[in-house]
Amino acid sequence: MATAKGKTLSPEEEMKLRQPIDEYVGKIQDQVNALRLEGTDKVISLLSLIESTKRDKSISKDEKTAKIAELKQELETAKKVEEQNKGQVAGLVAQAESYLNENFDKTYYQPVKDSVAQEKVLAKANYQLKLNTLAKEHEQELAKLSDSQEIKEEKYVYKNKIFDTKMGYKEELRRIKDRQHNAFTHKYHLLDLLRMSRFSFKETLEQRWENYQYTFNRRDFLLQNGLYFAIILVFVVLAIITPIIKGSPLLTYNNILNILQQASPQMFLALGVAGLILLTGTDLSIGRMVGMGMTAATIIMHQGINTGGVFGHIFDFTKMSLGSRVILALVACIVLSTFFTTIAGFFTARFSMHPFISTMANTLIIFGLVTYATKGVSFGAIDPAIPNMIIPKLNGFPSIIIWAIAAIVIVWFIWNKTTFGKNLYAVGGNPEAAAVSGISVFAVTMGAFVLAGVLYGFGSWLECARMVGSGSAAYGQGWEMNAIAACVVGGVSFTGGIGKISGVVVGVVIFTALTYALTILGIDTNLQFVFSGIIILVAVTLDCLKYVQKK
Repeated sequence: MATAKGKTLSPEEEMKLRQPIDEYVGKIQDQVNALRLEGTDKVISLLSLIESTKRDKSISKDEKTAKIAELKQELETAKKVEEQNKGQVAGLVAQAESYLNENFDKTYYQPVKDSVAQEKVLAKANYQLKLNTLAKEHEQELAKLSDSQEIKEEKYVYKNKIFDTKMGYKEELRRIKDRQHNAFTHKYHLLDLLRMSRFSFKETLEQRWENYQYTFNRRDFLLQNGLYFAIILVFVVLAIITPIIKGSPLLTYNNILNILQQASPQMFLALGVAGLILLTGTDLSIGRMVGMGMTAATIIMHQGINTGGVFGHIFDFTKMSLGSRVILALVACIVLSTFFTTIAGFFTARFSMHPFISTMANTLIIFGLVTYATKGVSFGAIDPAIPNMIIPKLNGFPSIIIWAIAAIVIVWFIWNKTTFGKNLYAVGGNPEAAAVSGISVFAVTMGAFVLAGVLYGFGSWLECARMVGSGSAAYGQGWEMNAIAACVVGGVSFTGGIGKISGVVVGVVIFTALTYALTILGIDTNLQFVFSGIIILVAVTLDCLKYVQKK
């Protein structure tokens, strides 16, 4: 049965279409319920009772053992009944499914869809008619008025009437959308009862697609993903013009590997600062942390005796084995970075100092100390055998990417599967509420800064291996902007408590790819800073718009 062309279904007519389906499937459902009563239902109930008895501390151990043994005997009986009725239940469910597949769309859902399509047309026409009527009435009222104040008031009233009419139209569209969605989900509601919440992969995808369409909002979608589309569009344009200008394609296998190699150390930095942004903070000292870590790692892993000194002292680590020097360099990077992030974290957590200030102080202190201690010199190359120990190429594949993947997995686990991670989101979203619920805001803030320090240390150590040394106080300048920009582009919100590791990863890769493409095209580095600044500005603007809309 289908609706006639131009005809809409009333709620009563819709219920009449659905009634035969509900009655037929309802009778089968009653039979299935009766068969499951002493079988499946009892099995589920007894399993729950056994678990609750195991946790019951009000009875003695002997009583608990006896009760569990009794329940298990009942469970075995219920399982036998379940097994006996299994074939009959499966047959009834298959009968109901066959009926639904044959009749649901044809006799109910399709007529509702046709009705909904017609209702949308009528709603739009009615909305346009109301607008035209209001416009005519407004013109008539204005023709009667001469006083400027009265004209101003009439325009204000007209504007409000237009707004009310628009809201009424949106509400009507929502009602129509709800009607189709409810009709669609009714079939899966019946299947849910029949199968006890078991759906095929195809049915699960169908429901997800329907829910996505139902909840889709164009404005929200553009706010969430508009920047991605813009950056991808720019990257596509760069990929098209690069072969024209340079005579070689941008998206080659080697170029992609180069992009991922460059992104790998920066991934550590972005993952570190992402936790601070999640707490409505930031870190301006990342670049100087990298310079400090690179300098320390280069000194320890230097090829031969160091040519430069620290506070006038020349270090020589050549008597140590290469493995020991590699580990010592990693420890030094992590300890130095964590020491300074802990200081910034303490002032932020203890004195409610904004991270902008505490990390800016760190920036000045670190750069001043490292430059003064080393006279600002570059310490040259590390032992050429060390990069192959830390980041060897596996059949041509750079293993530094594996280090980055490992960091992503670990930080994802910390954010999503640990108490600390959940507390991180809670404190970032609402520190006052988190404190009232018993979460230590001080401990969570300190933990975020310590985790950031560890990640900065790893990142600078890997960068030292990737660049084969070249550590100096000036190295890493501006890297904090890249890390922060990657996080913001990836959807980590400065409003706090919002962000995903997947977003950070996407942000780092997109940002690194764009920088790489601009470099290949020969775009001046200073202009690249301008480009980065524009991206940050647009990303934060979109983030603020999302926050305002949420409020």
